[in-house]
Amino acid sequence: MRLPLLHLALLASASLLSTLPFAVPASAQARHDSNAPIDFGADHIELQDKAARAVLSGNVAVRQGTMTLNAARMTVAYTGQVIGGSPQVSRLDASGSVVVKRPTQTARSQYAVYDLNRRVITMLGGVTLTQNGNTVSGGRLTLNLDTDRAVIDGSSVAGGGTSGGTVDPGAGTVTQRGGRVTGTFSVPKRN
Repeated sequence: MRLPLLHLALLASASLLSTLPFAVPASAQARHDSNAPIDFGADHIELQDKAARAVLSGNVAVRQGTMTLNAARMTVAYTGQVIGGSPQVSRLDASGSVVVKRPTQTARSQYAVYDLNRRVITMLGGVTLTQNGNTVSGGRLTLNLDTDRAVIDGSSVAGGGTSGGTVDPGAGTVTQRGGRVTGTFSVPKRN
C-alpha cells in the first residue's frame, strides 16, 4: 500500500521524525526475485575457500533480477553447498560508494549488507534514497525485498566511525543517540 505524497510530507514535518524510523513505501515496485541467480563482475577476485568467502574489489557490480548493487569492494559469504556448479551465497558485505538500483529506486551509502536468507539489505553511512523525484537522507536504510518496504532512520555513521554511537555492520546493527532524517518531496504542478 502506498501512502499519498501529502501524507508523507505531513510525516516529514512532524517533530517526532527525529526520533522515529521513517518509512518510504515502494510504489509500483515489482517484487524482487530473491531466488534469481547473482551475477557479478569486478577488477579482482580473491577466493578464500577455507573461510567460505570471496573478496571482490575494484568496480564491483552485482546483478540479481532487476536489482543491481555496485561498490568499490565486496565480501561474498557462501554456505559451502554447490548447486549447478555455483556456490550458494548467503550474504554480501559491500563498502565504498555503494549504490543499489531497483526499477524505481536508487539508494546510496558507504556500507551495505545484503542478507540473502532474510532478504534484507541494510545500508549505513550517509544514506540517500531517491524514488519518483523524492529524496530522503539519513544514517541507516533497511530495504525489505519481500515487502518492498524501505525504512530510514537518523542513525549517523560516516567514514566508518560514529557520532555518539556504535556500529557492527557484521551483525547489521547500529546504535546511535540523536540524528535526523531529512528529505525533499516533489509537489504536483498546477496549471
